[in-house]
Amino acid sequence: MNLLQILDTLEHDPAFRERVAHWEKIPARPARLVPFPDWLDPRLVAGLEARGITSLYTHQEQALGAAAGGRHTMVVTPTASGKTLCYNLPVLHSILDDPASRALYIFPTKALAQDQVSELTELIGEMGTDIKAFTYDGDTPASARKAIRSVGHIVVTNPDMLHTAILPHHTRWVKLFGNLKYVVIDETHQYRGVFGSHFANVLRRLCRICRFYGSNPVFICCSATVANPAELAFGLIGEPVVLVDDNGAPSAAKDFIFYNPPVVNAELGIRRSSVLEACSLAERFLRAGVQTIVFARARTTVELLVTYLRRALGKDPDRVRGYRGGYLPRERRAIEKGLRQGDVLAVASTNALELGIDIGALDVSIMAGYPGTIASAWQQAGRAGRRLGRSVAILVGSSSPLDQFLMTQPGYFFGRRPEHGLLNPDNLYILTSHLKCAAFELPFAVDEEFGVPTTRSILDFLAAEGILHQSGDRYYWMTDTFPAEEISLRSAAAENFVIIDREKSARVIGEVDRFSAPLLIHEEAIYIHEGNQYHVDHLDYEAKKAYVRPVEVDYYTDANLAVSVEVLEQFQAEGNRAYGEVTVRALVTMFKKIKLFTHENAGSGPVRLPEEQMHTSAYWLALDAGVTAGMGTEEIQSGLAGLAHLLSVVAPLFAMCDYRDLRVVPQVRAPYTGLPTVFLYDAYPGGVGLSERLYHLHYQLLEAARALLGGCRCADGCPACVGPPGEVGRQARQAATLIIDGCLKGREHERPDPAAARTHEGGRCPGGDPTRASGHHRV
Repeated sequence: MNLLQILDTLEHDPAFRERVAHWEKIPARPARLVPFPDWLDPRLVAGLEARGITSLYTHQEQALGAAAGGRHTMVVTPTASGKTLCYNLPVLHSILDDPASRALYIFPTKALAQDQVSELTELIGEMGTDIKAFTYDGDTPASARKAIRSVGHIVVTNPDMLHTAILPHHTRWVKLFGNLKYVVIDETHQYRGVFGSHFANVLRRLCRICRFYGSNPVFICCSATVANPAELAFGLIGEPVVLVDDNGAPSAAKDFIFYNPPVVNAELGIRRSSVLEACSLAERFLRAGVQTIVFARARTTVELLVTYLRRALGKDPDRVRGYRGGYLPRERRAIEKGLRQGDVLAVASTNALELGIDIGALDVSIMAGYPGTIASAWQQAGRAGRRLGRSVAILVGSSSPLDQFLMTQPGYFFGRRPEHGLLNPDNLYILTSHLKCAAFELPFAVDEEFGVPTTRSILDFLAAEGILHQSGDRYYWMTDTFPAEEISLRSAAAENFVIIDREKSARVIGEVDRFSAPLLIHEEAIYIHEGNQYHVDHLDYEAKKAYVRPVEVDYYTDANLAVSVEVLEQFQAEGNRAYGEVTVRALVTMFKKIKLFTHENAGSGPVRLPEEQMHTSAYWLALDAGVTAGMGTEEIQSGLAGLAHLLSVVAPLFAMCDYRDLRVVPQVRAPYTGLPTVFLYDAYPGGVGLSERLYHLHYQLLEAARALLGGCRCADGCPACVGPPGEVGRQARQAATLIIDGCLKGREHERPDPAAARTHEGGRCPGGDPTRASGHHRV
């Protein structure tokens, strides 16, 4: 059978249809083409035509015109829409016009960078010109680095390499920084939260060095679909952008199926394993010779899928491959080539293949569980359907509350734009770290701003600490340390705990910020790193070191926090909601062992560590007497706990974050409000804009929580809606429903979201509203 016949069979299979929560049929869309502009270099046109490209999609032509005209550009179109040409064309045209021109490409992963360089060099080869493009990352031989710095027209790197190896050694890169015309930032939606906040400061340092050498590059940003592309780009580069989001690329018809496995334990809300169901679905397509990719959320799951699928297919086991972190570059390239040429029939992958690495034209994409964000789900679905023929994407729901919410409320996936990418480059912890790096790279003038008007105050503080020295109108770096090496782009805290694998020559395998350490690396915890499990044997709290060993167990650990929240300053308030700065005091008291896939409690143990304090931002909802009228104390307590669980489930849908990035604390009588209150706070020092965004989406959050309750089939509450009855009480479902209805009763029509326009000291967007005050406009 071919793909169409399989789809027809599934559509008429009662057993399959019974498990289909939603079947979305997305129609094909024709291409919208325009000729090459007359001014484009003929050598570049000839190279494109030699590769079979005789015209441009409309969005490619718009991006080319904006970037070549000297305007910062943000391109937002779906997977496989030809975004690569949106930046390669202006860059190559610039170098052909002036061979001294240089460009810097920044990709989030080394694999993606190498893939893009391969495609770029093929086009340069067709042009017959002497343009040199090189990757510069941790795998680049030392013997090649000097040549790249001197002769590379296009240098392709990643944020970490830019942060630690290029900017601190800018004197070796005079040709690059003195002639830099373009900076390309691909997969821009990856730069959000703490990582994005760090990266925005890395770009501030880059622009500062460029000004020193006399260049002023144009930024070209490309992204998968995100709800606030202009705001995100503005937050990263600090400049207005031209938004190009009118996709002119063709797309074939796609069937997007939400598949919900059968219930195996109604009381606990447990369904059959999404991994086993995904494997079973993949077998149907593979037996018919239909090329398929299966996405999983962990390395171990990928290897399980490969094992299961190879056994199911029997012959030709090499036609089923895995793809994840830990594979050697040579293995990855062989798998990618096998997929492009059709030699590999199936691949099981982590999100390593979610990004735009060229793997050819697949027919089916199956996701074993929701990948965490709407944007990621569309990226993974987009890995199938790169030809003109019909394709299929199947999201297999797990038992997790968020997965089940989407299964019962598919409109939240198909009926709204993906999440907002949020960042806060002015987070004091992050900003101060990069001010140190910037001072190491170049002295600071007393009147120089680094993103914020309070720059001099921070410089004075660093001088008082002996880190900088002020002489005349300059601040100079004073210590012998190399600041960039001490700063992780994935953490907001200045002090990190390192995780040491004691069975592999004391190798450091990762790090955790100090505020997360008691939760994640207490003794007896199962620390998971890129899907691999490690048992924490010893935590040296004073030395900030956790000693671990590899294990394979069927559970993970979840620590219990005793949390108190103290409001320091209220920034905004309306009705029963508010947003402001808080101090969070957290003490880990115990941990639970939770079974993988079923989420059953398999044991517990004590944790003996000191209390941690953190200043961050929070959004809170206080329940006045009008909301809780007629409810007893026990009912209020149960309903409040249920509401907190509901909000923790739906909030990541709106904030484009992992559920660990937000913490939720219910207080039956909060000291600040004197009322039953639920606090949602950013789980990072200083905050990264998540709770602020949720404050402005207050009613949407409550409506989503009510929809989650309405879609759950349990009678009195379960882990999939209000949480485990043993923890929240048997009245939680009914009480949470009363509270939500009371909060939504008589609500006025919500005003347009003012979050993008709002600015206060320490806010996430220096310069105010990127769509108005900064002159942003759409092409």
